[in-house]
Amino acid sequence: MDFPWLTFIILFPIAAALLVPVIPDQDGKTLRWYALIVGLIDFAVIIWSFYSQYDLTNPDLQMVERYAWLPQIQLYWSVGVDGLSMPLVILTGFITTLAILAAWPVSLKPRLFYFLMLVMYGGQIAVFAVQDMMLFFLVWELELIPVYLILSIWGGKKRLYAATKFIIYTAGGSLFILVAALTMAFYGNDFTFDMQAIAAKDIPASLQLWLYAALLIAYGVKLPIFPLHTWLPDAHGEATAPAHMLLAGILLKMGGYALIRMNAGMLSDAHVTFAPILVILGVVNIIYAALTSFAQRNLKRKIAYSSISHMGFVLIGIASFTDLGMSGAVLQMVSHGLIGASLFFLVGCTYDRTHTLMLDEMGGVGQKMKKTFAMWTACSMASLALPGMSGFIAELMIFVGFATSDAYSLTFRVVIVCLAAIGVILTPIYLLSMLRELLYGPENKSLIEKEVLIDAEPREIFVIGSLLVPIIGIGFYPKILTQIYDATTVKLVARLRDAVPGLEDTKIATGLDGAIVHRAPAIIE
Repeated sequence: MDFPWLTFIILFPIAAALLVPVIPDQDGKTLRWYALIVGLIDFAVIIWSFYSQYDLTNPDLQMVERYAWLPQIQLYWSVGVDGLSMPLVILTGFITTLAILAAWPVSLKPRLFYFLMLVMYGGQIAVFAVQDMMLFFLVWELELIPVYLILSIWGGKKRLYAATKFIIYTAGGSLFILVAALTMAFYGNDFTFDMQAIAAKDIPASLQLWLYAALLIAYGVKLPIFPLHTWLPDAHGEATAPAHMLLAGILLKMGGYALIRMNAGMLSDAHVTFAPILVILGVVNIIYAALTSFAQRNLKRKIAYSSISHMGFVLIGIASFTDLGMSGAVLQMVSHGLIGASLFFLVGCTYDRTHTLMLDEMGGVGQKMKKTFAMWTACSMASLALPGMSGFIAELMIFVGFATSDAYSLTFRVVIVCLAAIGVILTPIYLLSMLRELLYGPENKSLIEKEVLIDAEPREIFVIGSLLVPIIGIGFYPKILTQIYDATTVKLVARLRDAVPGLEDTKIATGLDGAIVHRAPAIIE
């Protein structure tokens, strides 16, 4: 029997967390080194298993492990990875390990803090690896608890409000996952929670629509999609730097991943109907969040709304019905995970020195903190999709993929591309204005004269440098990432296109330009 790599990767940090209460420690120094070493070991195992076990040309599930857990109710420990999950498993290990390093200054209840960080480590990887709907629901709920506690204990002044809002939104959305999972499991003659078995069921289109809507609400909260997004600015507004990195770098990607895995992959007929809605919601996310970010004076909330705007491109890519668009959506998730984590880490570093998040109270700190100045500039350039950075490649792939899609009318494609381009224009405006006020603006004398306004330390430079390496590497050579998932996304898109009857026909739908075109007349009617 082969070694259970995925099970080890998931359970090792959780098992290590159980030892945290008995580790002798006075000031948290031993605990933080312990947590970092555990994170590094798990990340090393992820990379080793990827290079030794993962086949880039295989579009199907790999490293599959299935063990009977509660066979009486068809509940199995079933894990596996393919092109959709493998990049996000690697991203999770990378970001979480860096988040542990970012948490170095944490002195309040370090034993509990690092316990929660390690539990989150395993729980987040499990979300991307499990292949059982009920098990997916359980691990989806598991990772909510550490985030809630980290927000409510180590957050800002309004941390209890932000944490409560987060748990209400996400736990409320999770109920839709449970209802949908039970419905799909019970449908038909064979009762099963196995995702592949459910995907093979012949679920009628009318039921698929209800299931798709339920899952869209659940995953739309986590992505987040307007108008289910309001928890995110509040959570980011009160979170600490490591919590920021996990929220922006990993948690938002769970929503995008689940939309592709379940909504598109398991409910392809309903995806045909909902795809135009996803495109419109994506454009709303891009423009609304960009405009809101531009109006924010709080640094954390400005970056939070920027994240919402960038995730709108993921929706457009998922609904593009093209290989390039779907590939761009996955690339955008990984890219934003890296860029979002870097920006929020810098927000934490800046707050530690200035003790303010209001741009009106900052200004002119670039001369005092030249290394921080350089890191802010590089990460902001990545966020505004500067050519040579991963964000540019991801957004370009989504634009071209959607613009060349034969699943929509020309008018609809032109309108959507033009509207999305507005968001692309707004992004450098609010990011560059932020840099101008923060680093170049009129000096705040009381702030500049403080001795605590010191430049970035080596640990902080290392964290940002570690994030910039893949950001720039993917920007110059995107194949280093796309080759991991291309086989899977091509197979998925082929299945989605098969769900659109008559896609090869030249008949174009009349009426609403937003309708999917080249359909059979029965679907149009």
